[in-house]
Amino acid sequence: MASTACIELKDLRLNTQIGTYAPGATIPDQHLLNLTLWISTKLILISEDLMDQVFDYDPLVLEIDRLAADGHYETQERLATRIVEACARYPEIESLEISLRKTPVRESSGVLGIKLYLDVSSLTSLRTTLA
Repeated sequence: MASTACIELKDLRLNTQIGTYAPGATIPDQHLLNLTLWISTKLILISEDLMDQVFDYDPLVLEIDRLAADGHYETQERLATRIVEACARYPEIESLEISLRKTPVRESSGVLGIKLYLDVSSLTSLRTTLA
């Protein structure tokens, strides 16, 4: 098995508005993001404790915050798409998995979400369309 490395962001609460709800409907008050970014092992197995030897994910997290707060979304899928497109702009990211979920779904319970995995080929194809 080949070596793999990833960066994991789990349960990031996004400040966003998603969906349109009828009067009296349960309105989710939490939107949670999980993001796994597969990168080269060379960006984790480093010889010196220097930022220029690792993938600096802080700008990406700031961009995710900006996208989440960028107005009202009808669907979780659109926000997830925009986050994936932001990730695609980083050549260090080889593949990724994203999940976005909201809670509660009904009467203070339940989690409903979407999940997407893009392999190397799919991410390369996306990069081509974004160029």
